[in-house]
Formats: sequence, structure tokens, C-alpha cells
Amino acid sequence: MSKPAQPPPFAATRTALAHALAEIDGLLPGSVVVRHIRCGKSGCGCKADPPALHGPYIQWTRTVRGKTVTRYLSEEQLGRYQPWFDNARRLKELVAKLEIASLQAVATAEGWTAKATHTDSTTPRPPRRTAT
Repeated sequence: MSKPAQPPPFAATRTALAHALAEIDGLLPGSVVVRHIRCGKSGCGCKADPPALHGPYIQWTRTVRGKTVTRYLSEEQLGRYQPWFDNARRLKELVAKLEIASLQAVATAEGWTAKATHTDSTTPRPPRRTAT
């Protein structure tokens, strides 16, 4: 009697993560910060106690070709694009989980120890040279 074919290790986890990835329809990289600031005018209300700060100023910052790019968004724009900012964060989380599940699957299939799957490099290091 032959034993039934088993699915690859962690297949259900990887399939669930792939389905979650497929649900992401748009994303915007970078970070969004909402700021309330003080100005440089000495008699302004932002210097009072309690201060009436200026803002909110909504800044979207990201990197384009190695340079930091900042755009100011209105509250309406932030509301419209917030799901895409959330999707970018969710994508990073899902990819990290998929990497972990894949590493665990390889370690299980190959009989490797858990310690070996958590190294940053997959290539063996050359032996150290000793001084003679």
C-alpha cells in the first residue's frame, strides 16, 4: 500500500498569503506624516500658551531615484489615498511572512536545522586564511 501524496510543507500558508497578495489593487510607497507647527513670527498665536499651532500639514515622503521627494496632500487627498498607503504596509508584511513560510518549507523538506534558515547569506563562506 502506497502512502498518500502529501502537499509540500507549509503549502496552505503560502497559498493563503498568495490570495492575500492578490487582493491588493493599488499601493503608494513612502510615509505620511501629519504636522502642526510653529512659525517664525514673534507675535503669532502659535507662540501663545496654549499655542494655536498652524496646520495640519500632511506630508507624503518617498524616495525617487535616490532622492527624497515630498508632496503635501489635502485632507481629502489623504482620505482618498489612505487605503493605498495601508496596502503598501500590508504588502511588506505579507512578503515577510511568505519569505518565512518558504524558508521553513525548505528547511523541513531538506532536513536542515532552523538555525541554518535564519542566516542572511545562502552561500557558504570561504574558509578563513591563517597567517603562516
